[in-house]
Amino acid sequence: MSSKPLLIELFTEELPPKALRRLGSSFAQSLFDSLVKAHLVPAQSSFKSYATPRRLAVLIEQVLEQAPEQDFVEKLMPVKVGLDANGQATPALLKKLASKGLEHLSVEQLSQESDGKQDYLVAKGKAAGAKLANYLQSAIDTAIESLPIPKVMRYQLADGKTSVKFVRPVHGLVALHDQEVVPVTALGMQAGQETSGHRFMGSSRITLKNATSYAEQLAQEGMVIASYEERLALIKQLLEEQAEALNLTIGDDQAVTDLLEEVTSLVEHPSIYVGQFEEKFLAVPPECLILTMRLNQKYFPLFAKDTGKLDNHFLIVSNMQVADPHHIIEGNERVVRPRLADAEFFFKTDRKLPLEERVKSLENIVYHNKLGSQLARVERVRAIARYIADKLGADNAQADRAAFLAKADLTSNMVGEFPELQGIIGAYYAQGDHEAQPVVTALAEQYQVRYDKAINQDNLISAILFIAERIETLIGIWGIGLVPTGERDPYALRRAALGVISAFDRLNEAKYFNCENKLRLNELLAFAQSVFAQDSKISLADNTAVEVQEFIYERLRN
Repeated sequence: MSSKPLLIELFTEELPPKALRRLGSSFAQSLFDSLVKAHLVPAQSSFKSYATPRRLAVLIEQVLEQAPEQDFVEKLMPVKVGLDANGQATPALLKKLASKGLEHLSVEQLSQESDGKQDYLVAKGKAAGAKLANYLQSAIDTAIESLPIPKVMRYQLADGKTSVKFVRPVHGLVALHDQEVVPVTALGMQAGQETSGHRFMGSSRITLKNATSYAEQLAQEGMVIASYEERLALIKQLLEEQAEALNLTIGDDQAVTDLLEEVTSLVEHPSIYVGQFEEKFLAVPPECLILTMRLNQKYFPLFAKDTGKLDNHFLIVSNMQVADPHHIIEGNERVVRPRLADAEFFFKTDRKLPLEERVKSLENIVYHNKLGSQLARVERVRAIARYIADKLGADNAQADRAAFLAKADLTSNMVGEFPELQGIIGAYYAQGDHEAQPVVTALAEQYQVRYDKAINQDNLISAILFIAERIETLIGIWGIGLVPTGERDPYALRRAALGVISAFDRLNEAKYFNCENKLRLNELLAFAQSVFAQDSKISLADNTAVEVQEFIYERLRN
């Protein structure tokens, strides 16, 4: 039989951007796998996934109207049950054959096979292949049910009675086998061959010529780039070209990659425009400005090529292509200005109070109801940090100072507005208070997932604070019974253990374990538990240090 391309599209309201790529790939892969399983598509065939803010679609290249005949083997029942003393079919066998649609088979056409215990009657033969018109409905239902939907919503259909559940309301369904509509339904929609283009720039009614014309017609008539990958590549290219025209760069860190993914899920036809803000805001720590532009506004900050210094220009990825974009640019500049002004205000207000004077306010912040306040935790981390510093021959006073100031920025306006800046903004405030550079570095690096830098005298205090905080977390949280179970690890103890391992690896590489009075994990854990024991309000399990040691060793083995 000849095969033809098949197009399936769900046209929806705006889909959640952070889930769009997964939704698109899951929808396409599930439909393809279902049709391969039914032998309607050769396994070596190919398919193309499409995903935009308002649609999920798949184009499968080779799809049959009906699958070829398939060999089947049907194990029926024991011979002694299916045949009487004369070798004739019993009523039970006749009923079984009828239920399987095999009533045309005679006893002579059935074979007998043993499973090692008894003989069974087995039906073998050829069965008609699945028909696309019949099978596609179940394939679509399966694809929809298996979507990795982050949060399902319930909505009412046009009849005013029926309710359905999906990630967003669906307004259209296309099912085209080449030029023919396959009569299927999904979420209250009847399949057709019409779709819609861009909400503002494209045609609201596009009649598809055939399955393969989908992407081209959407692009020409609908002003929609249907392919997620093509749209992402185009946005990246346009951003880089515009940045290059300004002799700047968008950067290449993970945050840029993540933002590219997000804006690709927000636009169907991207255009890039340049905005700018007043240079006075550059006096604020750049992380604050970068964070608010990326996180809140989805803008791409720009940086000097040679120094990496933040520039006062930024790039806007718009869903509108216009000849004169000044209204779009001015609107975006007007929106971002108050956010930058807020960051400036928070920074200036925070700087009026030295970082060390914020520490006492930590007493009002509960760390855990069984472990006391953040201030109590700071005191424990200080004791552990001093112990580690003594073992490594580091500056005891600097280790204590770093631990003392580590959580002070939690009471700042800046962290209240941007929690992601914990530690980073504290380091800026410490720098402004003329703290020692090793202390400043320790504050800035305390929230790393792994300690991957080579350790030397310049960052030894940083490594000490890194270890001390994680040891305190492991002993405290484990000791009150909040042990990780299965996939549940709400206090990230596995990550803390891996962090300790990474820091010990770096210390080993730097020969810090060669001294006689060296740091030993078991002794460090036991000391940390003794620090908790000094507080009569805290009760930890007696064997906490031993269990945590084994937990860390298990992470190392893995």
